[in-house]
Amino acid sequence: MRLQGLGGEVLRRAGGTPVSLPGAELFTALQTGSIDATEWVGPYNDLAFGLHQVARYYYYPGWHEPGPAMECIVNKDAYENLPADLRAAVRVACQAANLDMTAEYNARNASALQQIRADDSVEIRAFPEDVLEGLRTLTREVVEDLVARDTLALKVWNSYRQFLGQSRAWQLISERAYMDTSAL
Repeated sequence: MRLQGLGGEVLRRAGGTPVSLPGAELFTALQTGSIDATEWVGPYNDLAFGLHQVARYYYYPGWHEPGPAMECIVNKDAYENLPADLRAAVRVACQAANLDMTAEYNARNASALQQIRADDSVEIRAFPEDVLEGLRTLTREVVEDLVARDTLALKVWNSYRQFLGQSRAWQLISERAYMDTSAL
């Protein structure tokens, strides 16, 4: 399966073989059988790559990543040498680009998923709960191994867990509750 990073390590521990391939090679790799599965960005990009034409099953959730985000990498010294107004302009431009991308992906993924659902040759399936539980267990092991040897990873992990713990209750009574009760 084309899956990289920490998710790839989880897959390896589950008995799979993670493969690193650029996006442009995914269609052909699936078509020829050189890989059995792939993860990519989401329905919008999956549809644009034509992955639904060579993969019968479309599984969710993306257990290995919560969603898209952009990054901007700037030389620290150069950034700190900018006047305050230009540093603010860089921060605001980065924030705007990330918010725009997130909004665009939410809209386009919804539309693309409708197209994939309309394709009778594709079956959309949820991962079975026992598979997700096994992946959760292996993910914890991978993260615990990483944070045991990397203090920066530990700092990021602790911050992530703290935010997730604080955010979960709100998401359940706001976004999730709205989706569960929406009349649409």
